Amino acid sequence: MRNPLKTLFVFIVFLSKGLCENDLFLSFCGTWHHGNSALNLNVNISTGCREMLISANENSMSISGQITAYCTNSDVIPLSKFGLDSEQDTEFCLKWEPLLDMLVLEVGGRALTLCWPTRPTDSCCTDLTNGQNGNISTYGIKKGAIRGDKVTDKTLSTYNFTGLSTSYEKLCSQAAQSDLESSHMSDRPCAHRSQRELKKDRPEGFTVPSPVKAGFSSQPAVSVYIPPAVGKKTIKAKSKMVVTFYNSTAFQEVHREVKLLQDVVEITVENELIVDLSEPVKMDFHHDAVSKYPRRCVSWDTRKDPLEVNWLMDGCVTNEITPKHTECLCNHLTYFSVMVQMEPRPMRHILELTAITSVGCAVSFISCVGLMIILCRKKRCSKEQSLPIHLGLTAALALLSLLFFFTGVLANVGGDRVCVWVGALLHYALLSSLIWMGIEVLHTFWLVYMVFKPCPKLYVWNLLGFGLPLLPVVVLLAVGDIYGLREVLSTSDPPETFRMCWMKISHQALLAQCFTTMTVLALLVSSGIIILFLVFREIRTRDEWKQRRVAFLSIWGLSCLFGSTWCLIFLDFEPVSDFIHFLFCILNSFQGFFVMLRFCLLNWMRKQASGSVLSSTSSGSTRQHMLQAQEKS
Repeated sequence: MRNPLKTLFVFIVFLSKGLCENDLFLSFCGTWHHGNSALNLNVNISTGCREMLISANENSMSISGQITAYCTNSDVIPLSKFGLDSEQDTEFCLKWEPLLDMLVLEVGGRALTLCWPTRPTDSCCTDLTNGQNGNISTYGIKKGAIRGDKVTDKTLSTYNFTGLSTSYEKLCSQAAQSDLESSHMSDRPCAHRSQRELKKDRPEGFTVPSPVKAGFSSQPAVSVYIPPAVGKKTIKAKSKMVVTFYNSTAFQEVHREVKLLQDVVEITVENELIVDLSEPVKMDFHHDAVSKYPRRCVSWDTRKDPLEVNWLMDGCVTNEITPKHTECLCNHLTYFSVMVQMEPRPMRHILELTAITSVGCAVSFISCVGLMIILCRKKRCSKEQSLPIHLGLTAALALLSLLFFFTGVLANVGGDRVCVWVGALLHYALLSSLIWMGIEVLHTFWLVYMVFKPCPKLYVWNLLGFGLPLLPVVVLLAVGDIYGLREVLSTSDPPETFRMCWMKISHQALLAQCFTTMTVLALLVSSGIIILFLVFREIRTRDEWKQRRVAFLSIWGLSCLFGSTWCLIFLDFEPVSDFIHFLFCILNSFQGFFVMLRFCLLNWMRKQASGSVLSSTSSGSTRQHMLQAQEKS
């Protein structure tokens, strides 16, 4: 039996320890109840450790106070440029990291950095406690919660927090001890700073290593070499350079497509902007083994993106030395890290797949142009109802093949600006092709099953096939940030990047693709299967159809199952992934050729069965034959 006095003593020690600990962060969340007018964010942050006020009204939210060690920020930010104007209430979270002097507002799904990360020198403002709040109001903050604990459900105009100045070293030791107890060394938020004086008249290169982490090897996680070119770029005779090492946790936004490795490095020269270095800064990142996904050296340019952390590869060269060692060579100074691209995953055999796609699109385009010429000539001397529909499908496939053939060239030459329009055109061509395939299916059903009803006019088919796809494409262009440059990485060593114009890799683009392309494809394939079954059930008891049963099902089955080849992408899983990729590229890139082949087979079978039922169906006179058959019966 355990000693009750001993248990009580341990509990008292644990309680006293908890009472002595400082808060390592503040997280205040709530719902902003606002009006329907334009929304603004008013920021007025200065140094000190007194209080922080968070208030909101009908059209603005305000964050003000003195809580930072270095950061000063006074600005009025229109939230409309982040797409945050809304008729509904807006969820938000304000997060304060005293160890990093970092203030972030998460609002409407966007993370706005109001104070950039840095390392406080002596003290930091922590233990922000909720003080005297504002009055109940019509517009303001409702359901306010501190670290997940709800304060009130009422709508208040203001929340007030008072802070306590704490030694940085003490707070950092507490954070390190907490990580040791929880076995999460990688989550330690403490930053480490190294300063060095630069002399313009006597520039020299030097190396700055990061502190060795306890429990790890004696090798520093990051080693930074500053070349003499940095000293030459300075304006003053003597300048102070600061290299700060952070853990990547504070910089990692919640995206499953990309992931930062453990460390982030900030390199700055006091009150100076250093870019276009003649000799690059070299950073060696040592990390856990990464071999399956490609790595990229990235930087966050705070001049271009002062509010949102945006990691770009501009100005950096990546050298993957080993699976555990990445070398970055960058020609400017800012925040740096190594990013792992998780999605889309690298593709095997991408060079071979690209070659097959290019050849298939070229053959399909030539086949479609030839078929269009044949159909136009035939249309002059024939009144077949199916000819204009064949012509519409062929034109849509020709445009799709042409755009897909040149998408790589246009992506490399024109970049993201050109890809916005090329990607939109490619999406339009794909939707138009799928809809024309659906029209072929519907027309097949109409000829066989709805004998006594006249077919819709030609302008109806054209409006559906060419006009309807314009609507979603125009809407997505108006929304913005959907179409653009897309990069596909190979699994080769080193990995190669293949560019194309299509939808970007984002949640918005994924939703757009699901609600447009995937929806049309699902309707096309499901309706094709249903109509094939209905047509088969209608004609299976007729003797004249049994003579050509195999030919009928093969040719009309192909007509009714248009678009099913695009569904192969849903079978993309191991161990058949490579086979599916090759099959998908062959069937879809050569689709224009297969359409021409189908038309030639129909013509050949019509000649072979001159005057037969199959001849009449393929030539568009099914209605007349069905009427005659019913009169005989």
